[in-house]
Amino acid sequence: MAGTFDKPEVVQEELDILLVGGGMACCGTAYEMMRWAEAVKAETGKDLKIKLVDKAAMDRSGAVAMGLSAINTYIGDKQDPADYARMVSNDLMGITRDDLAYDLGRNVDDSVHMFEEWGLPIWKTDAAGVRHDGAEAIKEGLPLLKDGGQPVRSGKWQIMINGESYKWIVAEAAKKALGLDRIQERVFIVHLINDKNDPGRIAGAAGFSVRENKIYIYKAKAIMLAAGGCVNIFRPRSVGEGTGRAWYPVWNAGSTYSMAAEAGAELTMMENRFVPARFKDGYGPVGAWFLLFKARAANAYGEDYMTKNKDMLNDYPPYGQAAVPASCLRNHLMLKEMKEGRGPIYMDTVTALAKLRETLSPKEVKHLEAEAWEDFLDMCIGQCGVWVGENIEPEKKMSELMPTEPYLLGSHSGCCGIWVSGPTDCGAPTKEEYDGIPAHLPSGWNWGYRSMTTVKGLFTAGDGVGASGHKFSSGSHAEGRMAAKAMVKYCLDNADVNVELDETPEQIAEAIWKPVRNFLEFKDYSTAIDVNPNYITPKMLQFRLQKIMDEYVAGVATYYNTNDKMLAVAEEKLEMLKEDSQKMRAKDLHELLRAWENYHRILTAEAHMKHIQFREESRYPGFYYRTDKNFVDEENWHCFVNSIYDKKSKKWTCFKRKHVDLVDKSKLFKAAAPH
Repeated sequence: MAGTFDKPEVVQEELDILLVGGGMACCGTAYEMMRWAEAVKAETGKDLKIKLVDKAAMDRSGAVAMGLSAINTYIGDKQDPADYARMVSNDLMGITRDDLAYDLGRNVDDSVHMFEEWGLPIWKTDAAGVRHDGAEAIKEGLPLLKDGGQPVRSGKWQIMINGESYKWIVAEAAKKALGLDRIQERVFIVHLINDKNDPGRIAGAAGFSVRENKIYIYKAKAIMLAAGGCVNIFRPRSVGEGTGRAWYPVWNAGSTYSMAAEAGAELTMMENRFVPARFKDGYGPVGAWFLLFKARAANAYGEDYMTKNKDMLNDYPPYGQAAVPASCLRNHLMLKEMKEGRGPIYMDTVTALAKLRETLSPKEVKHLEAEAWEDFLDMCIGQCGVWVGENIEPEKKMSELMPTEPYLLGSHSGCCGIWVSGPTDCGAPTKEEYDGIPAHLPSGWNWGYRSMTTVKGLFTAGDGVGASGHKFSSGSHAEGRMAAKAMVKYCLDNADVNVELDETPEQIAEAIWKPVRNFLEFKDYSTAIDVNPNYITPKMLQFRLQKIMDEYVAGVATYYNTNDKMLAVAEEKLEMLKEDSQKMRAKDLHELLRAWENYHRILTAEAHMKHIQFREESRYPGFYYRTDKNFVDEENWHCFVNSIYDKKSKKWTCFKRKHVDLVDKSKLFKAAAPH
């Protein structure tokens, strides 16, 4: 029997390995881990205690929850992992971990092949060059990718799929591997716990049920923390009834970054953010339109702003001279048009579909037009609602594009996250060597277990791994699999270590239930439940956070501009917000969930602000501008910006880490045009 709202039941459990999250990364970890755990059991007789805990339900958990129309990372047989590492580096303005990107590039295809074997329909091109969607490809008996089947590529790295049930398929494999008795859904992990005898080691995690009055405390030797990126720390472009349309899933609350930081893990590149150009109001994805349908974006006067403003790219060598300019630079050219009054910006869907009719059969055209709608139905249903509500037929009427509010993520077109241990067998020669690590690896890039953070026993994958973007869904799954093997090895290597929680169950329970206590103590002070001088609702507090970040930390309100003075104001306001967050109330379990998401968002927002403040340049023009340092400074800031948070003093320490290129980048760039 679960406890009452004022006296929750506390459940304790001892594990070897705890997986936090139910998205693609944890599904990959779960699937791969059981293979190694079963091998260990067969060889040694030791049965590792493993559990996956997810605040949602695995079938529809994570960024792939609604579905996808493409797998964005598939190397194939015409490219190699080094090409992939080069692309990742270029799109993120040169500051990435080549070892992590290369390692992912050589493993990701294996996950995609698994997806297809599990039943994911993948578009194929037959011997005559005719394209078939996933269902047709299966019906026609076209070979699987692993047997030489040729995918329909919408871009150099993307392949088309029928992906409404993508996450269901991947989750089913993970659930089957784990067994349902090792899965606990609807439990929100909100707090990591260090080892009492070794503060640099993880010992457990705690959270609460979002369905029952229960608090769960897990002791574990190894933890996979893969709870997604961070959304809704900036005020959305779509306000009011459209607030929940934010592009990246709204349940991404920065839990990965904040919990890792509080546990003492080193973060990296938290200044990086992604500001995608999306279909206006509904946040519909543009990738398929640009890549598959070959549509062009234009200003209100029909001008191709990418061509018109291309000389602006010369201000950012060498990245502006790449065959495909970095995503932020493409935004940079768009923003010029909007700032100078030549908006709105449109996606020319009319011309794109007309040109396709010139080369495709009527059947193929009809199929592509259906795909134009399915692209949204798979990934952003709200955009279909906008098109229907505004009488938009894409073959007859163009649609507006707008840059969104910023998002923090490490698996999509962003690279903020946690500093992790890389592979031991890839890298370029360097003079740096420490503690017996092979000399071909840069100092501080490897400490024995792939994807382990600087906190012993704490691992991450997907959005959690920093300085290594463009993993997307398939890469997050593959990264989880790579970490799984390392986690099992870590447990075997530390079999004699007995971790001990550095907090008592009573302390943990009291901290988790604090918003409930605030409500119960003061709920009768006023007659209106939401108006009370003694507490603040989670929704009100989130609005305050979004307003601070939007107006002072380069949100849409300032066209993504900030400076040292604005950041100082943000710093002061966030300090007060952190104090006031202790007065958040929770009148039910849903509000308790929202309250804890806010705690995580505030700490993540603070990390983002501190990193922008520390990096004295504008590394990502088009994503944000430090107007007092409006340039890319390759001489002084071609480096990683990392940070460590002290949970006792509640202070951040930011510092530089040397960047090293392990893959030759010269082939990416054209000769720079004269200034």
